Amino acid sequence: MARRKNTTAAAAPVNTSTDIVPVGRGGFFGHLVGHVVGKALPYTPPWIGAATLPPLAGWATNTMWGADPLSTGLASAGLAVGGVALAAVTWKSTPAATKFGAFRRAQATASVAAGMGWLTCATAAGPFGHPLIDLWMIGGGLFAASWNLRQIQRNGASGDVAEETNGGGLGALAEAIGWEKVKVKNPKGSGKGTVKADVEVTAGATVPDVQATTAKVAAALHVPPSGVIVTPDPENGARGTLSLRVADLLKDGVPFALPRALGLLPTDEIPIGLYADGEVWAINPFDADILQHLLVMGVTGAGKSEFARTVLTHLMCRRQMSIFLVDVAKGRQTVGHIKDGLDWFITETAEAKRLLKALPGAIKARGNVLAEEGLDQWSPASSLNAVCVWLEEAADLADFEELDKIARAARSVGIWLVVSLQRATWTNVSTDVRANLQATACFGVDDPGDASFCLPDSVTGAGAVPAWGSDRPGYAFSTGMGIPQERWTTEVRSALTEREVLAALVDAAAAVRDPLDDTTAQALGQAYAQRSHRGTNRTTPGVQAAAPAPVAAIPGPAPVRSAYVLEDDTDMSEIEEAAALELQEARAEILGAIPGDPEPDADYAHLRLEDDVPDVDDDSDITFDDSGRPSTEEARHILCVELDGWVQQGRLEFEPADLIPATVAAGRKRPWMQGELKRLADLGVIRRDGHGDYTILQSPLQPA
Repeated sequence: MARRKNTTAAAAPVNTSTDIVPVGRGGFFGHLVGHVVGKALPYTPPWIGAATLPPLAGWATNTMWGADPLSTGLASAGLAVGGVALAAVTWKSTPAATKFGAFRRAQATASVAAGMGWLTCATAAGPFGHPLIDLWMIGGGLFAASWNLRQIQRNGASGDVAEETNGGGLGALAEAIGWEKVKVKNPKGSGKGTVKADVEVTAGATVPDVQATTAKVAAALHVPPSGVIVTPDPENGARGTLSLRVADLLKDGVPFALPRALGLLPTDEIPIGLYADGEVWAINPFDADILQHLLVMGVTGAGKSEFARTVLTHLMCRRQMSIFLVDVAKGRQTVGHIKDGLDWFITETAEAKRLLKALPGAIKARGNVLAEEGLDQWSPASSLNAVCVWLEEAADLADFEELDKIARAARSVGIWLVVSLQRATWTNVSTDVRANLQATACFGVDDPGDASFCLPDSVTGAGAVPAWGSDRPGYAFSTGMGIPQERWTTEVRSALTEREVLAALVDAAAAVRDPLDDTTAQALGQAYAQRSHRGTNRTTPGVQAAAPAPVAAIPGPAPVRSAYVLEDDTDMSEIEEAAALELQEARAEILGAIPGDPEPDADYAHLRLEDDVPDVDDDSDITFDDSGRPSTEEARHILCVELDGWVQQGRLEFEPADLIPATVAAGRKRPWMQGELKRLADLGVIRRDGHGDYTILQSPLQPA
């Protein structure tokens, strides 16, 4: 007895890893039998029906009509006609949009026809005589087994619930929109307002055909057109993913996400807002494999300004980061409250053009530094700052060729170009420029076709078209900048900002903001030195510097020597000869800038700048002091003083004709002036922007 109790006690603990509870020998087998019965129970209804319904129905009809020949004949005829009709109804009412559905319809129709045929015969001959009882036993068993086989095929051998293929509501939807050649499988709700399902097309159909029907799906489900997205499987052309947004979790707005710390690097993620499924929408342009310039597009009121403030504020709270913003349309309206975080804020067209003209020189200088540092592209290990150049309505500021040149060259040197405008049509931005703006943030547009000017074809083809105009501010589709490609077709909404919060953040971050690196500042020249707006940073007087996080220090190159230095008198014959050809082309333009002679018939009308000063008429009272011709050093100094005076006045653009008075004062002729202009350009003091158009990069009298 004691041994028996110990045995029972030893078997008492429950094994939670299985469905079997081994409590004693009787309990084990009892539970095993119960488990088997539970698994088999779903397969018993066909057997119960086959064993009971035919004999009971046959006995009942035979008892009622089998005794009288006339009644038997009429009843059999009626049952035969009814059986045919019932089989037809079964065929029509059973859906067969898939291969499995077709098999189910054939099986159900055959079962009804066989059952009604046996009942008709049993009514006349009786259900328990031979051969009807044999047909019942054999046919009923086959009938039940066939239905069990269908259950096993549907549910899987393990008993797991199989994927639904155009069943239930999906079947009705497929029939309503003409998806006869489309299989919709595995629908799953995310619990966050979205439903996803696998899509597979049969022979004769393609996934783009399915994408073309997204508007019909949206109408059938009463969801917004942008709420139905079909994305193809990159590895299988016959498959894709159907995404349905059945609830808008973003309609109440998205709060602004504060930076997790001040003084982060440019390569940290920037939280912008939320996706439609509630996940964080973040970008990381400077940490991507390739720095992708950004195209921001959307109609007025679509939310571009909120997006800009969010991105810029986060960048203003980081070290090793400088921001240039150009907005000649709205001026200070959009970012006036955070302007102290901008290193260069431009609201005038002339200054904007100076920036764009100076950028190529800065790009070249930064590229040289990165080469010396052993870097193929910018990284935080460089001595240079990352730079964001944000252009509002860039088409009004520069020609396409200039923008394309900047976009192509700026990527590898850590200059992030952002172009924001309402419509990126070919008249506003050339296709070459758009090809270099590989990242996008497309907010609401009025014409669905406009989205194709911003978003990739793969995105708009999937149905991700923000054709809601300004009705849904802040909503957009975004690509690139480190965003996973499978998220490109998911709606996003940017955060709502408060002026006081952003202003306080930018003010607090002044202690960690680094000033623009010397290499870039010097390369931008006078355009940067004379900028109309200067932001605040840790080197600004009155700003207490905070200790930045350690960064790998790499010694930078020696400062670029770009000031113009006066040299000893040298032979200028070679320079004058080289300038002669250019002089012939420029002569007409330069002389055209000189006002016409008020006395064309006067004796001095034939004189030119190239001619020597004529002898004085003996009869006149005019006398000249022979002061001697200035030396080369003195002549150059006269020219430099003229240029320096323009710099002090804020004038940086000029034409060669503007230097004629200084050339005359230097006692030189036009070829000498052309040679000096070429020399100054080689030294980096001035830049030739085009035929007869120059820009002063820095004063020639600036100390080296």
